[in-house]
Amino acid sequence: MSKKIIGYIHSTESFGSVDGPGIRFISFFQGCRMFCEFCHNPDTWKFKEGKPYTAKELFNEAMKYKEFWGDKGGITASGGEPLLQIDFLIEYFKLAKKEGINTTLDTCGMPFTYDEPFISKFDELLKYTDLILFDIKHIRNKVHKKITGWENKNILEMGRYLSEKKIPVWIRHVLVPKRSDYDEDLIELDKYIRTLDNVYKVEILPYHTMGKYKWDNLGMEYTLEGIEPPTQERIENAKKILNVDSYTRYRDL
Repeated sequence: MSKKIIGYIHSTESFGSVDGPGIRFISFFQGCRMFCEFCHNPDTWKFKEGKPYTAKELFNEAMKYKEFWGDKGGITASGGEPLLQIDFLIEYFKLAKKEGINTTLDTCGMPFTYDEPFISKFDELLKYTDLILFDIKHIRNKVHKKITGWENKNILEMGRYLSEKKIPVWIRHVLVPKRSDYDEDLIELDKYIRTLDNVYKVEILPYHTMGKYKWDNLGMEYTLEGIEPPTQERIENAKKILNVDSYTRYRDL
């Protein structure tokens, strides 16, 4: 008898409306190896905390809300970083696709590698994945490492790989003053996005301080102390540079 795969889930959201198309059941996976300065869920970083589930248990929980999803809704795996629990994630998405449920993965791409066994498991996961919300923290490797603790070379490689596989992607970029809100960096990000052939939407996520209390509660230093959210002018500037309208106008799920 094969051993049950257990996933660790920080929390769930029954009626999510911003993490994929339609109304969605969102599972926030526990565990992340990137330590983003602007993370609003630092309580998801530690591994094997949260509530343990089998894939069937989590799926059954999600299905309680199926009647609210309509034609476009479904389930979203967010985090934390779901790809760090890829075996559990494959089982979870496989159950969903068997029932015709739309599946969306929200990932920063940090675990991506062409090495085995990851790449074979990733290819298996893609068979059951309808959409990927691809969070690009920063286009420049040096800055990316400074603000997240990790380089971005493999992350950008994942974007190219998904393009080759024709997996639909929504690019997401958190706009943080004094970190990721410089025109020259946004121009470089736009150049990268234009090399991909699978981008259905580009989303600007304005930095906010609503998660700061979590850092305080965890006794962690909040390194963005004093940095205010971007102004509406800077948000519109980023949307213009990244040509947001050119994606949302012509391509949707």
